[in-house]
Amino acid sequence: MDITVKQHGPDIHNGRLSLGKDRFPCALGRAGILANKKEGDGSTPAGIWKIQDCWFRSDKWLNPPLHLPSHVITETSGWSDDPNDPDYNCPVTLPHVYSHEKLWRSDDQYDVVITLNHNTMPAIPGAGSAIFFHLAKPDYSPTEGCVAISHQHMREILPLLTPETNMIIEA
Repeated sequence: MDITVKQHGPDIHNGRLSLGKDRFPCALGRAGILANKKEGDGSTPAGIWKIQDCWFRSDKWLNPPLHLPSHVITETSGWSDDPNDPDYNCPVTLPHVYSHEKLWRSDDQYDVVITLNHNTMPAIPGAGSAIFFHLAKPDYSPTEGCVAISHQHMREILPLLTPETNMIIEA
């Protein structure tokens, strides 16, 4: 079953995620949904993206997903967001000399991170990195380009995700 994401409401960073008949609010990038994603532009990339892996904090999220390849987030888990890095848009081990996202965070947003195949194999430098499906802030404030939902909704959706699931993001 595929997931559909669309902008919803007057603020371009507010979205609606649909899975079958179920509808969930979601946060999007501060620039809304755009077709031509660029590194650092704050947009959520329009397109059809394959669900890939799940990264999770085993100290906070006790049950990994049933149907996705899973990785435990540790204090040395990172993701390269530097277009000059040979490992651009890939997981990295910290410390890392290039710019990167830290996956071990204190704000709970990355307690569960689902990777999407946006700009992968091979990654095009500058075309956007670290586009994830993850947990939203309580106020659903904008992301840097990801799709984010509540903890409760992630607990409902995560068991349904498989490597065959697509996230369809429409402007």
